[in-house]
Amino acid sequence: MSVKICIVGCGALGSVIGAHLTRLGNVEVYAYDVAREHTLAIRERGLRISGATEFTVKLQATSEANEIPVCDFGIFATKSLHTKAAVEQTAHVFGSSGTVCSVQNGLGNEEIIAERVRYVIRGATTMAAHLIGPGHAGFEFHSNLWIGPFEPSGTPFERVQQFADLLNRSGLRVVPLRDARGAQWTKLIFNSAVNPVGALTRLHHGAAHRSPPTSALYEALLQEGESVAKALGISLHGDPREMIAEGASAPGKRNASMLQDILAHRPTEVDFINGAIADHGERLGIPVPLNRALWQLVKGLEHSWTHPA
Repeated sequence: MSVKICIVGCGALGSVIGAHLTRLGNVEVYAYDVAREHTLAIRERGLRISGATEFTVKLQATSEANEIPVCDFGIFATKSLHTKAAVEQTAHVFGSSGTVCSVQNGLGNEEIIAERVRYVIRGATTMAAHLIGPGHAGFEFHSNLWIGPFEPSGTPFERVQQFADLLNRSGLRVVPLRDARGAQWTKLIFNSAVNPVGALTRLHHGAAHRSPPTSALYEALLQEGESVAKALGISLHGDPREMIAEGASAPGKRNASMLQDILAHRPTEVDFINGAIADHGERLGIPVPLNRALWQLVKGLEHSWTHPA
């Protein structure tokens, strides 16, 4: 029997992962996204991936969750602020024994998903992608996806390994870990610097990295996040500085996702990134003034779009 997988949030990253999985002969992939123009384009013309790899696949995409059958696995790739609504709309898809992997930014997504889904997997990746248009995602570069059990859900490691095997056979680079918190926090700390600094200065990644004032701010934010992770007993899975340098050296001018949201006047994920680090730090008595200040500034900028009196 084929394995059924549902991609919840078929934006840039969800499209890349879903398209790769669709190429497996024994897998049925379903994509759920509220963007009807995008799902309609996928149904009519297929899902095109270009950039680091080039191919087009046919998969079943919909904006109606009741059209999706019960699935064995799920990938949550929505923006973090949409996780609650997305899991409320799709929890029935995973029945009583489905397993869902979050590949989202920040902290707190797994907790929200676990309120409605039995088995949950942590995920973290530095793969970069962007939507070019309806039914078309640009894949900027390959990178690892680290996944591991979300501890409170009691997800068996065998399920993590099974899902990692599927993803690896699809052409992605997936590393199953018994404890994925270190990978998740490494990505979180990276994002806590790159995203709000880019959003507030409107500098692309390379420019912010090369400018001494913003580079120094990067470093101070990294040190705050690392102090919080250490206090929580979490060993990082890498050095976020290397991730910053790698991203800054990539060709082209890459805007952080939070800057893209700011330019489009969309709510950002700052609550799940800097806000989450600040909340943890303050509860633990770890100084986190920069994470709290950047959270306040981004929230203030979001508030300005409503033109308050």
